[in-house]
Amino acid sequence: MADATNTTSTKGQETKGQMLPGLAGICMFLMFMTMLNVYGALIGVFGPGINKYGILTFCSILGAGLFGLLRLKKWGWAIVTAGCLLLSVGFFFYFSKLHQFGALIQAIFVLVFFLYLVRPETRERLL
Repeated sequence: MADATNTTSTKGQETKGQMLPGLAGICMFLMFMTMLNVYGALIGVFGPGINKYGILTFCSILGAGLFGLLRLKKWGWAIVTAGCLLLSVGFFFYFSKLHQFGALIQAIFVLVFFLYLVRPETRERLL
């Protein structure tokens, strides 16, 4: 009986520090999106001036957060969660103004990432 309680209490400690497969997938997708946005900003897709530097700043912060999340740090999780929410809101805004269906698909996709990141099972595994 005592062994059964010890295994259940240590079971929570065993999962801490182990990455979920969804976290790796989210990090790979967001890293790809970050690289595309940086490339777009550098060649002038977002225009000169404040838009360009705003995108580069956002991508730099999100990239640092992604590497933190890959190391299962809580600060990385916080940055990526906020980045997912900001991206989703931005895509929803873009869809509401220009009515492009692709923006709605991206907004829902990134919103699913946000909802995956805020699950208690995901937060329990962070260091």
